[in-house]
Amino acid sequence: MANADPLSSIVAALAREQIIPDVLPVAPALTPSVLFSVVYPNGAEANLGNELSVADTQDEPEIRLAALNAPWDQPAGAAEASYTLAMLDPDAPSRAQPLYRTFRHWVITGMKGPALTANSADALNALKTHPSTTPYRPPGPRPNSGMHRYIFLLYQEPASAEPFVVPQGEPEYGATLEERRSWNPVEFAQKYRLKLVGANYFLVRAEEVAAE
Repeated sequence: MANADPLSSIVAALAREQIIPDVLPVAPALTPSVLFSVVYPNGAEANLGNELSVADTQDEPEIRLAALNAPWDQPAGAAEASYTLAMLDPDAPSRAQPLYRTFRHWVITGMKGPALTANSADALNALKTHPSTTPYRPPGPRPNSGMHRYIFLLYQEPASAEPFVVPQGEPEYGATLEERRSWNPVEFAQKYRLKLVGANYFLVRAEEVAAE
């Protein structure tokens, strides 16, 4: 019988594609509290392991948030929760030989839920209050490198009077191909006291090219 709990379904989907343990540790166990969707301008959407194409995912997507439990570390009367989102590929250059695990595709801080009065599709999108720390780089797997997992990790930022931003000069500002390689999201979260509250992902199959 299908699992009726959407939060448990997230963990099961991550384990199914071995994102747990390839990217996220088995312990402490992930306990999601926020559902979110990743929607591209052309309507393509990440849905816990569906397959998309390179063409589907060329432009920066919008994020739609749905908090199901009380925000983490938010005292009564505090400002609304804000989030950091990271997108990564643990299969660079391939899942069989992940020499650059993980490849950092996108990091953006200061995301907030839309206004409660939102009544249109666009108004459901999370508010991007800061420019991206790592600019969005679309999937571009090497030919013949098989299936790649593109993972979105949503972190709740710690409650603070000041907006959270990654300090200038940190590795997350590196935008070149080489600077995006071998990034560790677990260490990133620990460094800045970010709480992982949600995850999503899609798959992209690399183009198959005949050997010359």
